[in-house]
Amino acid sequence: MIRILLVDDHPVVREGLRGMLGSEPDLEVVGEASSGPQAEALSARLRPDIVLMDLRMPGGSGVESISRMRSAGLPCRVIVLTTYEADSDILRAVAAGAAGYLLKDLARDELAGAIRAAARGETVLAPSVATRLVDRLRDRPERPHLSERETAVLRLVAEGHTNAEIGRRLYIGESTVKTHLLRIFGKLEVDDRTAAVTRAMRWELL
Repeated sequence: MIRILLVDDHPVVREGLRGMLGSEPDLEVVGEASSGPQAEALSARLRPDIVLMDLRMPGGSGVESISRMRSAGLPCRVIVLTTYEADSDILRAVAAGAAGYLLKDLARDELAGAIRAAARGETVLAPSVATRLVDRLRDRPERPHLSERETAVLRLVAEGHTNAEIGRRLYIGESTVKTHLLRIFGKLEVDDRTAAVTRAMRWELL
């Protein structure tokens, strides 16, 4: 039996998902959450196999929760289930450790199949999402080089940590973190943290 946690701030969506999955003999919805922090708490307590996570909710984004759940060592695999398919959303979710990225217009059989595939350890992507990822990789320019420390800093940025948190984790000062970020921005030719993570994913630097 594959145990599932539903995470969406709209009760109607959660009810619809529960109804879609209820007729599948090998799938069991064990809980529901309406926010990222609630999902993190329930995942730690219920230990589901799969978490279906909306991307944008009150209390923080789904990506932030995925990062924290991964850092906490929770064994569940998280599938993003959303209406958004912007490149930045997709790349941030994948960088945070999502096992899949699906859109809410998929059919019941497709959703059930994706959940089973994710539970087997596979990555599941909506066709349009897979196409976007391939296009991003195909169109990327010459790959820049980041130092080992710059890579470590950017990886922590991708996980949602602040400069102060990064400094504590790497045992460096916050001003040094800012210096590394400025160098990273220059090498990647970007102006902010999100763009840096997005471009680093394009070049497979993380």
